Amino acid sequence: MIRSRLTDWTTLVPLIAVLVLAVSWGRELPDALIVVVAALLAGAVLAAVHHAEVVAHKVGEPFGSLVLAVAVTVIEVGLIVTLMISGGDKTQALARDTVFAAVMITCNGILGLSLLLGALRRRVAVFNPEGTGGALATVATLATLSLVVPTFTTSRPGPEFSPAQLAFAAVASLALYGLFVMVQTGRHRDYFLPVTQEGSILAEDADGDGHADPPSTRTALASLALLVVALVAVVGDAKTISPAIEAGVSAANLPQAFVGVVIALLVLLPETLAAARAARRDRVQISLNLALGSAMASIGLTIPAIALASIWLDGPLLLGLGGTQLTLLALTAVTGVLTVVPGRATVLQGGVHLVLLAAFVFLAASP
Repeated sequence: MIRSRLTDWTTLVPLIAVLVLAVSWGRELPDALIVVVAALLAGAVLAAVHHAEVVAHKVGEPFGSLVLAVAVTVIEVGLIVTLMISGGDKTQALARDTVFAAVMITCNGILGLSLLLGALRRRVAVFNPEGTGGALATVATLATLSLVVPTFTTSRPGPEFSPAQLAFAAVASLALYGLFVMVQTGRHRDYFLPVTQEGSILAEDADGDGHADPPSTRTALASLALLVVALVAVVGDAKTISPAIEAGVSAANLPQAFVGVVIALLVLLPETLAAARAARRDRVQISLNLALGSAMASIGLTIPAIALASIWLDGPLLLGLGGTQLTLLALTAVTGVLTVVPGRATVLQGGVHLVLLAAFVFLAASP
């Protein structure tokens, strides 16, 4: 058992990534080694989320949700800050681009894929509109306060908050996220449990026994240590290859904003895979919880962290969305409401959301 854990990829990848980081730190890397570091970076992200899930399963709710959200946020903020430090003025809007990309990927990509897989399996994907609607309303509020309002404030010449406004947005984001976690894991937990085609809660989830037994304390502590190692590897390796990422985007004639799309895709890969697995098992509600919960954490925890980091960052922090982005966000919100209200969806709704994601990615690459 110990030997199998030592040779498990979720153990080996973070350790190798940290070792490569120590060897390559402060050096100019050849192209072949950049590819290796990038692969280790992606593997470290997956390993970090895996170990965060193990720890979360051990400590239970609501702390488990916070552990996983904080781990993902550390990865996202670490990637954003390292690229902003090395990129200079070109990366002033990177936080906005990454958070907006995360919202579009979760609310259109993960949500659409989940509904499509669920509807293909059972003809109609069924979920709880009360819990999903509350989650969508929270995401829409967070996105509006953090990404839309800065475009229309008059205290600064650009689409940015004043220090007082940024502080308010950060506190409001944390408060909303905390309130949602409390509701989801406490008083209204049943609103977020999978339901049958008739609308009743699945029997294996009604009593809280729908999951595997928690890991042992020894396993959880090992995962906690490996989680820290993986997070160090992610942030450090991102710093190492950040010049190559920016050079690659420029060489492909893509706008600087596309870097945010790359970061969001990397960070949200584990949630996408987990949501797809849940949808294939007729647990569409779990998939939607992952999609909207990831969007919520991306805004509710990343914006406060970036606001704090902006104290040490040079230059303005541009958060306000442009016209095309505002249109896509508004269309996503309206479409999301129409999808969620009935509590049932077909392949049509899944396809509509996936087309919206495709439109976002295309317009991000070709504005």
